[in-house]
Amino acid sequence: MASKLTDKTVAGLEAPTKGNRRVPDFGPDRVPGLNAQVTAAGLRQWVLRYRFHGVETLYTIGDFPDWNVKAARTEARRIKRLIDQGVNPKAERDKERAAPTMVDLARRYEAEHLPGKRPRSADEDRALIRDYVLPAIGKMKVADVTREDVERLHRSITKAGKPVRANRVLACLRTMFARAIGWKYRADNPARGGRDGVQMNAEDGRERFLSEAEIARLSDVLARHPERITVALIRFLMMTGCRFGEAATATWDQFDLAGGTWTRPSSHTKQKRRHATPLSAPAIALLTELQAEATGPYVFQSPRTQRPLVTIKTAWARITRDANLEGVRVHDLRHSFASVLAGSGASLQLIGSLLGHTQVATTLRYAHLADDARRAAVERVGAVLSGNGRDAEVVELPKRRA
Repeated sequence: MASKLTDKTVAGLEAPTKGNRRVPDFGPDRVPGLNAQVTAAGLRQWVLRYRFHGVETLYTIGDFPDWNVKAARTEARRIKRLIDQGVNPKAERDKERAAPTMVDLARRYEAEHLPGKRPRSADEDRALIRDYVLPAIGKMKVADVTREDVERLHRSITKAGKPVRANRVLACLRTMFARAIGWKYRADNPARGGRDGVQMNAEDGRERFLSEAEIARLSDVLARHPERITVALIRFLMMTGCRFGEAATATWDQFDLAGGTWTRPSSHTKQKRRHATPLSAPAIALLTELQAEATGPYVFQSPRTQRPLVTIKTAWARITRDANLEGVRVHDLRHSFASVLAGSGASLQLIGSLLGHTQVATTLRYAHLADDARRAAVERVGAVLSGNGRDAEVVELPKRRA
């Protein structure tokens, strides 16, 4: 046998007819327990044989020639130092390999967390995970993801011209890692916010209110549109200011048409709270007409699937184009409902109540519209009291009883 194990001698090792052949390291630089191994298929590897707590273990360092003799010996010495410190390297490697990846976290998140969210929100999270999270960091171990990895993903989506989408991905990751902590996958949240965390992109609140002229154009187009249920749903959104999902999943048992009320169960609202609102006469008339021809439990039921309408994107795009309302979203009908309320003098408290807001801050976006109504009222009073209000509307106050 040669006096020294070299890259040349390892490359020239003859493969066995079956099984493995191991040649111990030898020579002046040898590492006890290190072996060059060749399989019957000709695969050459470096393995380290060691004993830990009396149990003999074989640890694979890597393949030859990716690992040459010098590199294999250096790694073998490092591993032996770990063994001397009471660490079982093979057990640690097996533990590392078994550690959950981001794919594993995503699967558990979808199975255990998303069923508790509203369907549309759950679908949104699934899309974010599928389109952004998994392609970028899906192969990483959950415990190995760093704040820098999250920042890099957030930054790349932002640079692609999708700053709001980047924020949604970040929010989704924050929740995923929060659940990962609870599931003992890791101890911290690399997507956290705060001074030392990952910062959201600034978002300009988008508030689009339809003017009276735009509402008139939309109504004209709706009168000519052939999809009757879609038109009815849009008109209902305009009359109630509700969210699309709340209307689309509405069932007849939620309505008291005689009493003029609509009571949404907590499972159908964004706030997870029961919400009862009054219905206007036009809304009641619309629902009465639909109910006369109803064939199922859903108010806005697809005539093809007998299920509630899932989306009206195609029809809405055509309707807004014909009404010259490019860029207007279905959700803008909700803002327009609130703007009409504010313009009529309704208080922010009343607006929030009708829209189903649970946070005052949510309703404050309409404060400037309410200010316009109050300013107009003040101007009318000023005109009367200054003597310049001959044409101002004067309302006689009821006389107080003695």
